[in-house]
Amino acid sequence: MNTKRYDRFYPGKVWLDTEGKRIQAHGGSIMYTNGKYYLYGENKEKTLPGSEVWHWGVRLYSSDDLYNWTDEGNIFEPSHDEKSPVHFSQYLDRPHIIFNEKTGKYIMWIKIMKKEKMCDQIMVVAVADNITDKFKMISAKTILGLSSGDFDLTIDEKTKRAYIYFDKVHDYKTNCDDYSKQHTHIVCAPLNDDYTDVCGTYTEHLETRGGSYGREAPSFFERNGKKYLFTSATTGYIPNPTECAVCDTYDGDWKNIGTVHINDTENTSFRSQISSVFKHPFKKDLYIAVADRWLVNMPDDFPNNFYDVLRSRNDPERAQLMSDEEIEKIRSCNKPDVRNTSIADYVYLPIEFDGDKPVIKWRDEWKIEDFE
Repeated sequence: MNTKRYDRFYPGKVWLDTEGKRIQAHGGSIMYTNGKYYLYGENKEKTLPGSEVWHWGVRLYSSDDLYNWTDEGNIFEPSHDEKSPVHFSQYLDRPHIIFNEKTGKYIMWIKIMKKEKMCDQIMVVAVADNITDKFKMISAKTILGLSSGDFDLTIDEKTKRAYIYFDKVHDYKTNCDDYSKQHTHIVCAPLNDDYTDVCGTYTEHLETRGGSYGREAPSFFERNGKKYLFTSATTGYIPNPTECAVCDTYDGDWKNIGTVHINDTENTSFRSQISSVFKHPFKKDLYIAVADRWLVNMPDDFPNNFYDVLRSRNDPERAQLMSDEEIEKIRSCNKPDVRNTSIADYVYLPIEFDGDKPVIKWRDEWKIEDFE
């Protein structure tokens, strides 16, 4: 067994673990704890075209160098109970784990997008004593009276207060079936002292018109006192431009400062979606954008303005840029009986900075050792 298969990152290429199997940590995050790096995410090994399997739990990998990952197995198991919110056919996405110094517990939050009605989205919370243990689900519920979509978690290192940022799919007091009224804000809410629930208050940020103009997939990081959020448009697995917002406080006046993938000719974030940002603990200024390339079967002639095409389709104020037939032909790569997320690839790239603005450039390969 070659346990040192890699000595650098190869974005967009097949990535194998130390046993030679595809890494299954999609919508993933990296945590450094107990002297090791841990990568975890959605286990898609059984999510084959046309199957009823959306996920096979949450899988964990460990590493000493961030290149070579050892499979530690599932740390959150799928349920075989069809009534369970974590049944393998339910849309479990983007797990995030934080450590609570006060309780000594690892807390995992998971988004569940209900297959019965995708606009109804809840949060599952699970707890474990160690990162490598099986996490036990302690709650599965709607939070703050909102349908809570893609999210991220962070901890204020000074106060130890934790926060959740999530895409407000809709408020249950409004018409949740109207897509044009969904995805209108990113919500920031403080967590309780145990990090297992929200406190009950929240603020709304980065308001949009909703629908095809909405933003999802917030990924949070901090640098030099500033807070940053990467967000994605709401096009499902079809990739789209990543935008960045910046703020001086967790719940202050967030300002959108535009796209970040600066040499991306297709305007699709290099055909990927960022799920988290990892700050290297031993490098001066190395931040890694952790992203998935969900669709490996996209057409070679994918139009570089497809995001605008989709927006024009649902906007009565704009002329439609492409016929419905042409749009659906392109979108066919994302049909359940065609897409194969079990072979989705990863696009991990370093974040550079133009002053305070993050920028992400394509690299065929890169090494951590090249950074201070």
